[in-house]
Amino acid sequence: MIKVTFIARDGKKYIVEGNDGDTLLDLVKNNNIDEIEGACEGCLACSTCHIVVDESWYNKLSPASDDENDMLDMAFGLTATSRLGCQIVLNQELDGLIVWIPADVNNLLLT
Repeated sequence: MIKVTFIARDGKKYIVEGNDGDTLLDLVKNNNIDEIEGACEGCLACSTCHIVVDESWYNKLSPASDDENDMLDMAFGLTATSRLGCQIVLNQELDGLIVWIPADVNNLLLT
């Protein structure tokens, strides 16, 4: 199992486990983390699964695709280590990953 810590807006920590090949959005859905929406169900059509990756972990991730970067441009609170949770696929190298849940989301599906 691969452990990931999500830190919510209010500082609450969700320490959850997933399997190799799961996405961060899968973990959110499987563990009822309501602070992240994932409105498009991971098909890269919104930015509601926007998360901020801890700087110490960011370079361990696969690079973001052009399509992911296009969606991130729509996210509120974008940072240098912002990613979409649906695009981060777990592997053993990410055991212990820490991510923050941004304060706001931009749901393009509702506009």
